[in-house]
Amino acid sequence: MRVGQSRRHSALESVLNILIGIGVAYLTQILVFPLFGIYISTASHLGITLIFTFVSFFRSYFVRRLFNKLHLMEIL
Repeated sequence: MRVGQSRRHSALESVLNILIGIGVAYLTQILVFPLFGIYISTASHLGITLIFTFVSFFRSYFVRRLFNKLHLMEIL
């Protein structure tokens, strides 16, 4: 029997990935938005970052679980 990655491990990996991504996303917004004439407050930057962070976490988690299931089924 093949043992895949646990749900907890999948979640922890996703959280670490997202924490790193938060900093990258925030800095990217600060640098890129002005290039497009978008000037918003720090609070708005943080709000946008948090929204995309939640979306990214769930996307990452479900893709990881899908690949884990496909791996267990020996499709991949």
